[in-house]
Amino acid sequence: MNTTAKLVSLKKALRLRRALKKKGKTAIFTNGCFDILHTGHITLLEKARSLGDFLFLGLNSDASVKRLKGPGRPINGQKDRARVLSALSAVDAVIIFPSDTPLGLITNLKPDILVKGADYKSSEIVGAGVAGRAVRIPLVKGRSTSSLIRKLARK
Repeated sequence: MNTTAKLVSLKKALRLRRALKKKGKTAIFTNGCFDILHTGHITLLEKARSLGDFLFLGLNSDASVKRLKGPGRPINGQKDRARVLSALSAVDAVIIFPSDTPLGLITNLKPDILVKGADYKSSEIVGAGVAGRAVRIPLVKGRSTSSLIRKLARK
Protein backbone atom coordinates (compact mmCIF):
# COMPACT_ATOMS: atom_id res chain seq x y z
CA MET A 1 0.00 0.00 0.00
CA ASN A 2 1.29 3.44 -0.92
CA THR A 3 -0.04 5.66 1.84
CA THR A 4 1.25 8.86 0.23
CA ALA A 5 -1.29 8.32 -2.57
CA LYS A 6 -4.04 9.11 -0.05
CA LEU A 7 -2.75 12.68 0.36
CA VAL A 8 -4.75 14.56 -2.27
CA SER A 9 -5.24 18.09 -3.54
CA LEU A 10 -8.64 19.73 -3.53
CA LYS A 11 -8.80 19.20 -7.29
CA LYS A 12 -8.27 15.44 -6.92
CA ALA A 13 -10.69 15.30 -3.96
CA LEU A 14 -13.37 16.89 -6.14
CA ARG A 15 -12.78 14.26 -8.85
CA LEU A 16 -13.07 11.52 -6.23
CA ARG A 17 -16.27 13.08 -4.87
CA ARG A 18 -17.86 13.27 -8.33
CA ALA A 19 -16.99 9.61 -8.97
CA LEU A 20 -18.50 8.58 -5.62
CA LYS A 21 -21.69 10.50 -6.31
CA LYS A 22 -21.99 8.96 -9.76
CA LYS A 23 -21.73 5.47 -8.22
CA GLY A 24 -24.25 6.30 -5.49
CA LYS A 25 -21.61 5.99 -2.76
CA THR A 26 -21.75 7.88 0.54
CA ALA A 27 -19.02 10.45 1.19
CA ILE A 28 -18.11 11.28 4.79
CA PHE A 29 -16.02 14.26 5.88
CA THR A 30 -14.29 15.03 9.15
CA ASN A 31 -11.45 17.33 10.04
CA GLY A 32 -8.99 18.29 12.72
CA CYS A 33 -5.41 18.90 13.74
CA PHE A 34 -4.59 15.28 14.68
CA ASP A 35 -1.33 16.53 16.21
CA ILE A 36 -0.49 13.49 18.34
CA LEU A 37 -2.58 10.54 17.21
CA HIS A 38 -4.29 8.68 20.06
CA THR A 39 -7.10 6.19 20.64
CA GLY A 40 -9.72 8.96 20.72
CA HIS A 41 -8.77 9.92 17.17
CA ILE A 42 -8.82 6.31 16.00
CA THR A 43 -12.26 5.74 17.53
CA LEU A 44 -13.67 8.86 15.87
CA LEU A 45 -12.20 7.96 12.47
CA GLU A 46 -13.38 4.35 12.59
CA LYS A 47 -16.90 5.37 13.62
CA ALA A 48 -16.96 8.09 10.96
CA ARG A 49 -15.88 5.64 8.25
CA SER A 50 -18.52 3.12 9.33
CA LEU A 51 -21.21 5.64 8.36
CA GLY A 52 -20.52 5.41 4.63
CA ASP A 53 -18.29 4.41 1.76
CA PHE A 54 -15.44 6.94 1.65
CA LEU A 55 -13.89 9.14 4.35
CA PHE A 56 -12.33 12.47 3.41
CA LEU A 57 -10.19 13.86 6.22
CA GLY A 58 -9.47 17.60 6.24
CA LEU A 59 -6.16 18.20 8.04
CA ASN A 60 -5.32 21.62 9.44
CA SER A 61 -2.04 22.97 8.07
CA ASP A 62 0.82 23.78 10.45
CA ALA A 63 0.00 27.51 10.25
CA SER A 64 -3.66 26.97 11.12
CA VAL A 65 -2.79 24.62 14.03
CA LYS A 66 -0.46 27.30 15.41
CA ARG A 67 -3.23 29.90 15.17
CA LEU A 68 -5.80 27.60 16.78
CA LYS A 69 -3.68 25.86 19.44
CA GLY A 70 -0.88 28.32 20.19
CA PRO A 71 2.82 28.85 19.51
CA GLY A 72 3.97 25.43 20.80
CA ARG A 73 1.86 23.55 18.32
CA PRO A 74 1.81 21.54 16.21
CA ILE A 75 4.11 18.97 17.77
CA ASN A 76 4.23 17.03 14.49
CA GLY A 77 4.39 18.80 11.14
CA GLN A 78 1.63 18.54 8.55
CA LYS A 79 3.54 16.17 6.27
CA ASP A 80 4.14 13.75 9.15
CA ARG A 81 0.56 14.03 10.40
CA ALA A 82 -0.78 13.47 6.88
CA ARG A 83 1.42 10.41 6.38
CA VAL A 84 0.38 8.80 9.67
CA LEU A 85 -3.31 9.45 9.00
CA SER A 86 -2.97 8.11 5.45
CA ALA A 87 -1.75 4.81 6.87
CA LEU A 88 -5.06 4.25 8.66
CA SER A 89 -7.51 1.95 6.90
CA ALA A 90 -10.45 4.10 8.02
CA VAL A 91 -9.11 7.11 6.08
CA ASP A 92 -9.55 7.16 2.31
CA ALA A 93 -8.16 10.62 1.49
CA VAL A 94 -6.34 13.39 3.38
CA ILE A 95 -6.58 17.02 2.28
CA ILE A 96 -4.42 19.62 4.03
CA PHE A 97 -6.17 22.98 4.30
CA PRO A 98 -4.65 26.33 5.35
CA SER A 99 -7.67 28.09 6.87
CA ASP A 100 -8.81 27.89 10.48
CA THR A 101 -12.05 26.14 9.52
CA PRO A 102 -12.83 23.56 6.84
CA LEU A 103 -15.81 25.50 5.46
CA GLY A 104 -14.23 25.90 2.01
CA LEU A 105 -13.52 22.16 1.76
CA ILE A 106 -16.99 21.23 2.95
CA THR A 107 -18.64 23.71 0.58
CA ASN A 108 -16.69 22.27 -2.35
CA LEU A 109 -17.02 18.58 -1.46
CA LYS A 110 -20.64 18.70 -0.24
CA PRO A 111 -20.28 15.47 1.76
CA ASP A 112 -23.29 13.33 2.49
CA ILE A 113 -22.24 13.10 6.15
CA LEU A 114 -20.17 15.55 8.20
CA VAL A 115 -18.66 14.10 11.39
CA LYS A 116 -17.35 15.90 14.47
CA GLY A 117 -16.67 14.91 18.05
CA ALA A 118 -19.51 15.28 20.54
CA ASP A 119 -17.56 18.07 22.26
CA TYR A 120 -19.04 20.26 19.50
CA LYS A 121 -22.66 21.35 19.85
CA SER A 122 -24.69 20.81 16.69
CA SER A 123 -24.91 24.59 16.26
CA GLU A 124 -21.09 24.84 16.37
CA ILE A 125 -20.34 22.39 13.57
CA VAL A 126 -18.88 24.39 10.70
CA GLY A 127 -20.47 23.42 7.40
CA ALA A 128 -23.36 21.46 8.88
CA GLY A 129 -25.80 23.30 6.63
CA VAL A 130 -23.85 22.30 3.52
CA ALA A 131 -23.54 18.57 4.23
CA GLY A 132 -26.41 16.14 3.89
CA ARG A 133 -26.37 15.63 7.65
CA ALA A 134 -24.06 16.19 10.61
CA VAL A 135 -23.20 13.43 13.08
CA ARG A 136 -21.58 13.91 16.48
CA ILE A 137 -19.43 11.02 17.74
CA PRO A 138 -18.95 10.53 21.51
CA LEU A 139 -15.40 11.20 22.71
CA VAL A 140 -13.22 8.61 24.43
CA LYS A 141 -13.05 9.81 28.02
CA GLY A 142 -9.61 10.96 29.15
CA ARG A 143 -8.07 10.82 25.68
CA SER A 144 -6.96 14.09 24.12
CA THR A 145 -3.84 15.59 22.62
CA SER A 146 -3.84 18.33 25.27
CA SER A 147 -3.89 15.76 28.09
CA LEU A 148 -1.02 13.87 26.46
CA ILE A 149 1.03 17.05 26.20
CA ARG A 150 0.35 17.88 29.88
CA LYS A 151 1.34 14.34 30.87
CA LEU A 152 4.61 14.57 28.93
CA ALA A 153 5.39 17.97 30.47
CA ARG A 154 5.18 16.44 33.97
CA LYS A 155 7.80 13.78 33.15
